[in-house]
Amino acid sequence: MEKMPRWSKITLRIFIGLVALVLLVFVGLGLYVNANKKTLLATITTQLNKNLNGSLTIGSMDPTFFKGFPGVSISLKNVVIKDSLWNVHQHTLLEAQDFEVSVNTMALLTGTIEIKKIGISNAKIDLYTDTSGYSNTAVFRKKDKKKPASDKGSTDAQLKQFSLSNVNFIVDNRKGHKLFHFEVASLKGDMDYSFSGWEAQLKLKTLAKSMAFNTRRGSFIKDKVLEGPFKINYDENTGVIQVAQNQLNIGKDPFMIAAKFDTSKENTEFTIDIKAPSILWRDAANLLAPNITEKLLMFDLKQPIDASCILHGDMGPGGDPEINVTALVNDNVLKTPGALIDSCSFKGVFTNNYEKGKGLTDANSAIKLYQFKGAYTEMPFSIDTVMILNLEKPIATGVFKSKFDVAKLNKAIGTETLKFGKGTATVKLDYKADIVDFKLHKPLVTGTINVVNADVSYVPRRLNFTNTAVSLNFTTDDLFIKNIRLQSGKSIVMMDGRIRNFLNLYYNAPEKILLNWQIRSPQLHLGEFLGFLESRKPVRTAKRNSKHSSFSEDVNNLFEKSKVDMHLRVEKVYYNKFVGTDVMADLFLSEAGIGMKNISVKQGAGSMKVDGNITQTGKLNRFLVNTTLNNIDIKSFFYSFDNFGMTTLTSKNLKGYLFSKSTIGGLITDQGKLVTNSLSGDINFDLKQGALLRFEPVKSVGKFAFPFRDLDNITFSNLNGKFDVRGPLITINPMQINSSILNMDVAGVYSMSKGTNIAVDVPLRNPKKDSDITDKNEKQARRMKGIVLHLLATDGDDGKIKIKLNKNRKKAE
Repeated sequence: MEKMPRWSKITLRIFIGLVALVLLVFVGLGLYVNANKKTLLATITTQLNKNLNGSLTIGSMDPTFFKGFPGVSISLKNVVIKDSLWNVHQHTLLEAQDFEVSVNTMALLTGTIEIKKIGISNAKIDLYTDTSGYSNTAVFRKKDKKKPASDKGSTDAQLKQFSLSNVNFIVDNRKGHKLFHFEVASLKGDMDYSFSGWEAQLKLKTLAKSMAFNTRRGSFIKDKVLEGPFKINYDENTGVIQVAQNQLNIGKDPFMIAAKFDTSKENTEFTIDIKAPSILWRDAANLLAPNITEKLLMFDLKQPIDASCILHGDMGPGGDPEINVTALVNDNVLKTPGALIDSCSFKGVFTNNYEKGKGLTDANSAIKLYQFKGAYTEMPFSIDTVMILNLEKPIATGVFKSKFDVAKLNKAIGTETLKFGKGTATVKLDYKADIVDFKLHKPLVTGTINVVNADVSYVPRRLNFTNTAVSLNFTTDDLFIKNIRLQSGKSIVMMDGRIRNFLNLYYNAPEKILLNWQIRSPQLHLGEFLGFLESRKPVRTAKRNSKHSSFSEDVNNLFEKSKVDMHLRVEKVYYNKFVGTDVMADLFLSEAGIGMKNISVKQGAGSMKVDGNITQTGKLNRFLVNTTLNNIDIKSFFYSFDNFGMTTLTSKNLKGYLFSKSTIGGLITDQGKLVTNSLSGDINFDLKQGALLRFEPVKSVGKFAFPFRDLDNITFSNLNGKFDVRGPLITINPMQINSSILNMDVAGVYSMSKGTNIAVDVPLRNPKKDSDITDKNEKQARRMKGIVLHLLATDGDDGKIKIKLNKNRKKAE
């Protein structure tokens, strides 16, 4: 083994000697401190109290040799700091059971306290400000900037390290209505100083008991654990504390936090920048003040969102800080109080300072949603920009766009009122609406809804339409309904309409809505629209979703309570066996029934005019009509209306052209059938170029009385009379019948069931003998000359009308 060089041995001895000297000095200092701790404690207390407007007391002091090596570490027990007005407010600024201070050894020997490290544990820090603005932090005197630099005794201590453990930290600002309360489990920090300020590296774990910027509204991040590092810089020239962006865990969610505090401004202005790149909606909502959380939890998003928030305010008196929130939502599922929105994407922005200078209030708050897209019950839609202003009385505005298959409306609104089949709808609506309970309330809309190639059924009336087209144009005041095409069976209808003051009446008085229709049709089969005569089927509320059914009920209520003024122009109309052309009509539809005015119909060379009304009462509907017939083919007329319930006299027995005026009332079924026994009214008629063909009651008598006359074709040059209709009984007012084979006087009652009693006086004189007489008076005088048969038409045992001699005729005369 080689010997150590001489110079190495000398160096080693010198090093060992130095270490021994340091240890000797350190032990000596420790013994010195321990021997003089009462004096030193008094010195430290006196030194610190010089800069306090109040008092600092220390229970005891002991050196801890190795914690502060090579310096001296001093453990202080029961450290209490109170301001001069403590007796008034009773809020102690600091109560620390353990207060550890590491001091500079050489400075200690000269009687100067230079603190290198402070550790506080098992303590309470209460920074209190009363309602007048006084704070117990006034215990610390402000630094005297005019004090000479040579006064080294006033040099502030520079902390290199500090720590908090189990510290209850409170900032209670009664004037500003602010309360920050943190239970600090641990806080460790390292300090570096420069000519312009300092820099601190911190590591924090704390429970946030309260973070209330406005105690009247509640706390943010209440009862959440905050854990993470901080890097903080302070610039002494500007008074700005800058917190660099770093990750801070709040509860189970990671956030990126940055902040700025400007202590040069009165009440210390602050800006806090918070980013959450992936957080669930409910978790984010639960971090906010209760008044905001309660509203936000009425909504939910299934997948995490990207959110950020900037808070700007000050620590002085006042309300909430300025809040600006941005959220990015992509292909998410949005749950709202009234709907579930799939494939939802948007950029959302919230601010409580919408118009600068109007205060940080709900009334000056706004929510903006940009490029909102989603699907409601598989119906895709988009809104370029949604604006919700004034959260005290929220008003929403936006432009709603959508294009979808109309069959998807069945799932959205139910099928109790309207049931949709095929077809496509295109929607573009500008809307403005109040928001009540987070639902749009009575929106005002402008824009268009276009539906093409749609099949739709109106369920309460059992009306079915195919290949339907509708164009709705909402203006500020009115609704224009254009280019409607309805097809029901063989009927095709084109319609244009208008409702004045539509939205106001829709929400407030649907019974006052008046829809004006202009209706055109190449052919109309009235039997396909008999649903309007039916008793309405009750609308059953869908149990699966009361909000959907309420919309359906609103639509049904609108259809049934609104009034409709219809102006029809129809090329050809069909009703049972009736066929009319060039139809014009003005109809007024209301909840009570149908009003008819100015109805005119052509039938062949003739025409018919009708006025009247139908009152809807259920299975049977009451009607009253005034009818004028002009040159109507009576054969076709009787055929078209099933001989008006008569079985003896039918269209096969009639020929001629009818001129008539009548007023008839009665009942009509919900299937469009006349209840013949219910008819009541008067009929005045004039039959020109008429003929009675193969009428059996006449033939049965005539074959004996007039065996050589043509009883199969009895012609009338002119026949007129008046009938009084009362239920099944038709009273034939006395009238003269002048025909080709006989003349007769007729009067009595014809019954559609039982009760026929018609007196018929028939002269046996052949009218042909008087055919050459031109004098009307003479011809009339000869009309009843000769033998006259007095006959009576009554009911037979078989239910058919029987003709017999009227034995009581002469007695009656």
